[in-house]
Amino acid sequence: MTIITRRYQLQDKDAVWELHRLALEPTGAMLPGGPWNDDDLNDIRREYINNGGDFLVGVINKKIICMGGIKKKSASTAEIKRMRVHPDFQRTGLGQLILDKLEEKARLLGYTKLCLDTTTKQIAAQKLYEKNGYNRTGRTSYGGLDIIFYEKIIK
Repeated sequence: MTIITRRYQLQDKDAVWELHRLALEPTGAMLPGGPWNDDDLNDIRREYINNGGDFLVGVINKKIICMGGIKKKSASTAEIKRMRVHPDFQRTGLGQLILDKLEEKARLLGYTKLCLDTTTKQIAAQKLYEKNGYNRTGRTSYGGLDIIFYEKIIK
């Protein structure tokens, strides 16, 4: 299995939406459209790439099977968003791969802190983030989901 990671391109839009849906629905964490859920996916270039961040996809045989973005929050802090791995490829190290690439990109862009959130339903995501040194910083509820916030200092 050879994976290529690269920056999001406009022609990826439909595949990114499909991966977003495929990865979230089985967890029970998919909400109807709205600012918490997926407004940022309508214009990835504006929301991520042209706004001090980036958005990466992982491709196998011309199919996007993982993705994730970093979004500027402040001069020193970026937020990891939209980490997804296709259900057929979960538990194969691709979540770790995309997280590593996003952290590397955040460092190159000059960020020193990363934050992110996930739901209590997404146990695998919680384990991945905690294994990689992300610390829980709070909780909230939104749309019937319990959300956990994390952050990590990067160097």
